[in-house]
Amino acid sequence: MTDTMFRMSGIAGLNKKHNFVLVVRDSDVVGAALRQALDEAPPEERPGLERAVALVESTAAANETVLRARWVRSRLAAVGFTGDITSVAAVRALRKAEPKLSLLAAVQLQKEAVAHPG
Repeated sequence: MTDTMFRMSGIAGLNKKHNFVLVVRDSDVVGAALRQALDEAPPEERPGLERAVALVESTAAANETVLRARWVRSRLAAVGFTGDITSVAAVRALRKAEPKLSLLAAVQLQKEAVAHPG
């Protein structure tokens, strides 16, 4: 129901120094299905479906940088990091969460997360 992040490596021309996070957006498909369900819903189901449509639309409106920033925060949370996201420790924690992530990629993702507080 949300956009999906894939860490890309091992593809021709990409190596540990040149990996990146790819955003696969499926919000439009999910939004269309929810809008159709809303059109056909009985009155008691409408409030929940209206909220779901609004959430999907707000996610779809986010750009890839914002989505990567959210992904960084979720990966940091997954390893229990609660410190300062601007710190070297945050980069270490991100690389712990995603061991194949290069230092360069981790720093770039950290910058995006700092620029787009969640």
